[in-house]
Amino acid sequence: MEVMPYQVYHLIDVNPKKGVYYMNIIKGYTSHILREEFPELKRKLPTLWTHSKFISSVGAVTLDVVKKYIEEQKGVRS
Repeated sequence: MEVMPYQVYHLIDVNPKKGVYYMNIIKGYTSHILREEFPELKRKLPTLWTHSKFISSVGAVTLDVVKKYIEEQKGVRS
């Protein structure tokens, strides 16, 4: 996982057919935990995460290539 000011990258090994399901679980869980720890988020933001997500299979490239891409994103603001 890599956390940046405007995005979070998760590199997980999961069945591609279940990727969206697992991302929804992760987003829901982290939203719950963060709002519990920081109650002011409940008042300031109607929703913590957007509904958007990007999920991609990386079978055509190596794990090192994906890690390098994520590392390079640290200097890029989305």
